[in-house]
Amino acid sequence: MEHNHRMELQYEGTGLHGWAKQKGLTTVEGCLEKALSTVLGSAPELRVAGRTDAGVHARRQVASLRLPAGIDLLRLRTSLNALTPPGIAVTRITRAPARFDAREDAYSRVYRYYLSTLPVLPPFWSRYCWYLPARVDEGALRAAAAAVVGRHDFTAFTPTETEHVYFRRSVSRCAWKRGATTVFAPAGAARGTAPINGRANLLYLEIEAEAFLRHMVRTLVGTMLEVAQGKRALEDIDRLLRGGSREEAGPTAPACGLFLWDVRYGRAGSGWRDRR
Repeated sequence: MEHNHRMELQYEGTGLHGWAKQKGLTTVEGCLEKALSTVLGSAPELRVAGRTDAGVHARRQVASLRLPAGIDLLRLRTSLNALTPPGIAVTRITRAPARFDAREDAYSRVYRYYLSTLPVLPPFWSRYCWYLPARVDEGALRAAAAAVVGRHDFTAFTPTETEHVYFRRSVSRCAWKRGATTVFAPAGAARGTAPINGRANLLYLEIEAEAFLRHMVRTLVGTMLEVAQGKRALEDIDRLLRGGSREEAGPTAPACGLFLWDVRYGRAGSGWRDRR
């Protein structure tokens, strides 16, 4: 007999080729499946909240999977963390309602994108932010972010070659912030325990939406930075959100600054309600 379970994990995306398994490449899903096969004899299907791209980090990722009844979950977590690379950490495995699906039941995902404009970048941050030592107009950045809130057509902010066929998304929050922040330690550090404290001159974009298109956050960041550097008008954001082409938007920001920060559950009938 098997029961449904919920797994939470973190990973440092440097050197990982994203979530989805790919032959010959190191991915989060591939590493977990290999570890699960070693422990259980076969790998259960993993339903994940967000399929992150190569180089993208996750502070809180959620997956659902079916496990044998009576399995020792603490021992399983320990085994998985011993069998996966140090950049991947399973933080919690709990029994879930039978109908819980980590992907379908998530009502929103939260991403953060970190940016450093310091004259000299501290080496501890090199894997976790876009280093852009230039003056930016923070007022323009915030205005560009505010324009993204609402339901829009994000065709201009995802690659032309894509599996997506529907490009409208609802963004509930989008804002640039400056201040003390925390990003988790690099691969090889104690799993999930050692933070790196940010400084007041570190910028980050926090954006929450029901779902995201591939490269959507990173292309929004690249386009907003062009506004903040005077390379395009603020009005361009509004025009692009009405269904512009990818060629009209700005560059795709580097993956190293992007974190899947949180996944939110709790709507009626979802089979899971967060208690945090």
